[in-house]
Amino acid sequence: MHKVVGIEVTSPNSGQKFYIPDVPVKNKPYEGTLFVSLDHALKYYQYYARISGFSVRKSTERHDRFGASTQKQFVCSQEGFNKKKKVDTLNDTARQKASRISVSKRVGCKAEMCVVFECNLWCVKKFVEKHNHPFVDEEDMHFLVSSRKLTHLHKHIINSMSRMNVGPVRAFNMMREIYGGFEEVGASREDFKNYRKKYNTVIGEYDAEMAVNHLMRKKEYLPNFSCEYTTDDQNCLRGLFWADELGKKNYHIFGDVMSFDATYRSNKYSMVFVPFTGIDNHCCNVTFCGALLASETTESYVWLLRCFLKAFFKQPQVVVTDQDPAMTKAIDLVLKKSRHRFCMWHIMNKLSIKVGVRLCNSTDFKKDICNIVWTDAISSEEFDKKWQAIIDQYNLKDNKWLHDMFGIRKSWIPAHNKDELFSGLMRTTSRSESENHFFGQLCNSRSTLVEFLSHYESALESQRHTHRKNDHDSRFTNPELKTIWWLEAEAAKIYTRTTFLDAQHEIDYMRKLMCQTYHPEGDFVKYYIKDWTQMTTKPFEVLFFFLIWHIFYVLRQMDIREFPKKYVLRRWRRDVVPNGSNRNDDSSVVPVFDDGGRALMRDIMYANEYILNKLSVNMQELSLYKEHVESYMQKADNIEFVPPPPGKRDRFGELTGTSQNDRLPVRVPLGYKTKGSGSHKRIKSKIEEAIVKAGRKQKQCQNCFEYGHYATTCPEPQQNINGAESVNVANVVDKSQKGKQLSLLDVAFSVSA
Repeated sequence: MHKVVGIEVTSPNSGQKFYIPDVPVKNKPYEGTLFVSLDHALKYYQYYARISGFSVRKSTERHDRFGASTQKQFVCSQEGFNKKKKVDTLNDTARQKASRISVSKRVGCKAEMCVVFECNLWCVKKFVEKHNHPFVDEEDMHFLVSSRKLTHLHKHIINSMSRMNVGPVRAFNMMREIYGGFEEVGASREDFKNYRKKYNTVIGEYDAEMAVNHLMRKKEYLPNFSCEYTTDDQNCLRGLFWADELGKKNYHIFGDVMSFDATYRSNKYSMVFVPFTGIDNHCCNVTFCGALLASETTESYVWLLRCFLKAFFKQPQVVVTDQDPAMTKAIDLVLKKSRHRFCMWHIMNKLSIKVGVRLCNSTDFKKDICNIVWTDAISSEEFDKKWQAIIDQYNLKDNKWLHDMFGIRKSWIPAHNKDELFSGLMRTTSRSESENHFFGQLCNSRSTLVEFLSHYESALESQRHTHRKNDHDSRFTNPELKTIWWLEAEAAKIYTRTTFLDAQHEIDYMRKLMCQTYHPEGDFVKYYIKDWTQMTTKPFEVLFFFLIWHIFYVLRQMDIREFPKKYVLRRWRRDVVPNGSNRNDDSSVVPVFDDGGRALMRDIMYANEYILNKLSVNMQELSLYKEHVESYMQKADNIEFVPPPPGKRDRFGELTGTSQNDRLPVRVPLGYKTKGSGSHKRIKSKIEEAIVKAGRKQKQCQNCFEYGHYATTCPEPQQNINGAESVNVANVVDKSQKGKQLSLLDVAFSVSA
C-alpha cells in the first residue's frame, strides 16, 4: 500500500492549516477526467482517498425530468457540521431525557469531487483537494468507514457460522485469526453485528413466509420431499411439517419403533419443535422428519400425525411418548394400528412426588417397586401379584395415582408387553430427549424460523455424517475376536460394529454353559442347557430378533456351518443401508436457490487451497502465483459488475436460500402459548417449591413480622410509630418470637412511642 504522506500548507491570510495529499499524479483526479460509469468514478475517488488517508461519502445528486442522474457529488467524510439540537434552559425536564452519547467527525472540510453526465460519459466538473484536517496514518486506515466493507464472502461466512449457532462476534474472531489481524479482515466487529441485526430486521414479519417458501421450493424441485403447513383465520402460521427423501428411506428401514416429543425454546415465537426419532442399526438416533407447532392441542397433533401418514404411508409398530393428554388422544385417533407406549422414566420420576419423599427415602418402597417395574424377567401375572403385595405392605390402597398407573400398566410395564415385537427396543423417550438436546445445541430462543431451519438442516447433516462414519467403520474395520469359533467371525461380517459387540458378549458367555441332555422329537431336537453361573428354570427368550447365548451354544453343538441369517433382523445388519445412500444431495436445487454461485466459489477456494499446499515449499513458484493473483485482482477492479437486487429482502434471501413468491403471505404466529413457553402460572410440585423457597430470601412484614407479605399488604392493623398510638415493647418482643429477631432500631421506635 502507498505510504500516507500529506503536505501541510498554512494560509497567509487566516493562518489556517490545510492538508494536501501527496500521491502520484496518475492516481489523482483532475477536472476533465472521464469515466464510463458513475460507479467507476466513485471507485476511483475511493482509491485516491484510501492512499491519501481520508474517507469518502456520497453527497448531493441531480436528475433530469426523466429521473436520470445528471450530476453527482462525492465529498470528504468530514464535510459539513452536525446539526445542533435546541436546548431549553428554562425547562429542566427536557434535559433529563436519556440520550446516547455520540461524537462527531464533521469539521466542515471542503474537499470534494463533482462529476456530470455529458455525451454518455461522466466528467469531473470540480475537484477540491485541500482538506482542513490531518490525514489518518497508514496503520489506522482500517478504522475509516470507507475502508471497511462487508463483502459477499463475509456475509456468506456469517450465515454459515449461524448455521452452527455461532454468532457474528465469534465469526469475526475466527476470520481475524485466519486473516492475521484486525486490520486484515476488511470489516469491524460492529459491522458483523450490524449485518446480523439488519438481517433479522429485514426478515421481520416475513420470517414465516420465507421459511415456508424455502420448504415449498424444496418440495417442488427435490424428489420425494414433503412439506405441509397450516394457518389460522389471520393467516398466521399454526403448523409446519417437512420430510426429505432420505428421512423416508430411513423410516422404511428403522421405522418399526418411533418416539416423538415436543421441545421448547427453539425459536423466538415459542413454536414447539417436534422431531420424529428412531433407532438406526448402530443403536444411534435417526431423525425421520420434523415439525413446528404453534400450540399443543389435540387438533394440532391430529393435523401433524395426518401429515406424517401422508408422507410416510405406513404406521410405526410402536410409538413411545410421554403422558401428554393431547398427544395421547391424537395417536388414538390417527395411529390406530400402532401400539402406544408411555415413557417409563417420566412416570417413575413422579414417584416421590405422588407417594411421598419420606416413604421413598426412609423405606425400601422405591427399591421394591423398581425391581418389578424395570424388569422383563417376570410374567404379567407375577407382576400384578407383586405390585398388589407392595401396595398392601406400604398401605397405599388409597393412592389414586398408583391406582391409575396400575390401570394403564399395559402401556408402560415391560412385563405386560414383553411378548410384543420391538416392545423392549424403546421404553422411554430418552431418545427424544437426546434428540432435543442434540438440536438444542444449534438452536436458541432468539432464532427466527429461517435460522431455525438452517440450524436443523446443519444438525441433520451432522447426524447423517455420523451414520456414514459408523457404516464405514463397520465395513472396513475388523473387531478383535474373543474366541476361535468361526461363528464369531461370521457374526462380525453381518452385524454392525455396535450390535456385534452385543453378539460377541453372548458368544463369549456361551463358554459358561453345559448341555445336560437332549431329546430328538421328530424334526426337532430339545436341548436342556445348564448355566453354571445362575440357578433358573425360566425359559429363554429372544428379544427383538437378537440371538443370545443359549442359541449360539446349540448352534455350536450341532456344528452348523452356515450362519442362520434368517434369525438376524434386517435392521441390525451392516448392509441394510446401501453405501453412499445416507447422504444429502441438493444438486438439483442449486439452480433454483443459488444459480451455481456458491458451488463455483467453493471450487475456486478448494483449487486455491490445493495450489498453496503444493507450492508451500517452493518460494519461487509461490511468488509467481502471487503475481498472477495480483494481476487478476487489478483486472477484477476494472470489471463492471451487475448491481445486486434492489430489495434488501431479496439480497438476504439470495444469501440464505429463501425467497418470496406469489402465494398469500404467511404471517408469524401471534398470541399462542405453548406448555413450555415460560408461563409462571403452572402448578409446581412441593419439591420444586421447597427448592425455590430455599434458594431465595423470603419477604417479611415489618408490621406483624410474619413471612410471605409486606407491611403494605398486611392484614393486621397498621402500628403507628409516630406517637399517635402507644406500642408496648413486650408486645413487640412477643411478636418477634414468631420468627423475627427485632433490630435495635425497631425497639427504639417502640420505646419512644
